[in-house]
Amino acid sequence: MKQHTHDTKPLALDYTTDAFKHGRIIHADCFEWLSRLPENSLHAVVTDPPYGVREYDDHELEKRANGKGGIWRLPPSFDGSTRAPLPRFTALDAKDRKRLKLFFAEWSRLIVHALRPGGHALIATNAFIASLLYEAITEGGLEFRGQLIRQVRTLRGGDRPKNAEEEFPDVVSLPRGCYEPWGLFRKPLPAKMTVGECLRQFETGGLRRLPDGNPFEDVIASERTPSVERDIANHPSLKPQSFMRQMVYAALPLGKGVIADPFMGSGSTIAAAEAMGLQAIGAERYLDYYKMAAAAIPELALIGNGQTRRTKAAPKTVEPLKDRKGLDVVAVNPI
Repeated sequence: MKQHTHDTKPLALDYTTDAFKHGRIIHADCFEWLSRLPENSLHAVVTDPPYGVREYDDHELEKRANGKGGIWRLPPSFDGSTRAPLPRFTALDAKDRKRLKLFFAEWSRLIVHALRPGGHALIATNAFIASLLYEAITEGGLEFRGQLIRQVRTLRGGDRPKNAEEEFPDVVSLPRGCYEPWGLFRKPLPAKMTVGECLRQFETGGLRRLPDGNPFEDVIASERTPSVERDIANHPSLKPQSFMRQMVYAALPLGKGVIADPFMGSGSTIAAAEAMGLQAIGAERYLDYYKMAAAAIPELALIGNGQTRRTKAAPKTVEPLKDRKGLDVVAVNPI
């Protein structure tokens, strides 16, 4: 089969960009950027969108920075630690839900335009709005292919009834969250095309098997993002490198192509691809987060592979999953 090189530079168009060894980032609104890309430009999408759309509005970010009000809430402090604010998805009303559906249906249509046939999109969400999100994305033209479960103990749920804690001490309003769902979608294959034919023509169509030859699995043991990574990039939705490296590895079935993260944030997807030697491009509309990513990506990519500029040594590691050594994935004990 003919070998192809996939340069990310043409995908940056005329946007401000920073390049790394294997990929790059751009300062751009992803809706505009995706609409301008040539059709069938991308092999895969791995992203963690603004779940409720509202939380990254300018006025909501200002409220988050001030530590009070808005859609962001501050979890209870315990064991001597102060927790980062989390968005309150139960605060979404009917208007917000309609806005979310329209937002992601249109986003999905743009992803269909930019993805190669058979290209996969791995999209982080949460249990509270997953069904609404998946409906919107399939309405936009992507095929729902299942759900990946990131096993992680979160701070969501598990609370006693507000202002009635002592009266109902044995009740929880919602279960304590112990997983994070990721929607798995694919751009439809051309009519009557097999996965094998799609792999030959477009280098897409499936997911990559693990280095030991076993299938990629839809339940993945994970952890909360280690403090060493948050010290590098203190973004509210930062995902751990130990997990993100498994996502980007799986997204390219032949181990080559371009992964896009349209909601880049602080760059954990791009850093994971960089660490795995894969090509990726990330887009971020907020300049502060773009600058954070530009500085953080090289350091996050070094986690587990040697020293970073901010730490004298890489964090103590444990093997996250059996027979995963070929992924070069580091796992840090959960905090």
